[in-house]
Amino acid sequence: MRIRDHRRDDEPEINLVPLIDVILVMIIFFVVTATFDARSVIRLELPRADGEQVDAAQPLLVLVNAQGRYFVGDREVLRDDVESLKATLREVAGDDRERPVMLRADARTPWQAIVTAYDALGQLGFRRILNATAPHDAGDAAG
Repeated sequence: MRIRDHRRDDEPEINLVPLIDVILVMIIFFVVTATFDARSVIRLELPRADGEQVDAAQPLLVLVNAQGRYFVGDREVLRDDVESLKATLREVAGDDRERPVMLRADARTPWQAIVTAYDALGQLGFRRILNATAPHDAGDAAG
């Protein structure tokens, strides 16, 4: 009696379906956790001005929204007083006081909030402060 050995008939194969599933999950994870631009989160209507555009390398962004709330880099300042703003600026900027600061304030921001931002920056020793504005549109010109 001859017993047949079936082990030779089994051919090894690689199943790619689990590998594809893992790769798709990783792609979804990276897309969801990707950092997004802070400008798309905080809606600002910049004041209008004519002038030349200044290109500052890696400025520290200080945003002031229409309600007078402060955002330094990607952090929100919890209170609207000078000391809280200074503490957040120290945390984000560290000891680099030569770094340019881009102040982006909404056109509807209360003037006191902007003065508070200038005060905090001045007390910490920042001297290179840039103001972000939007250019005038051709249709906005008074005629």
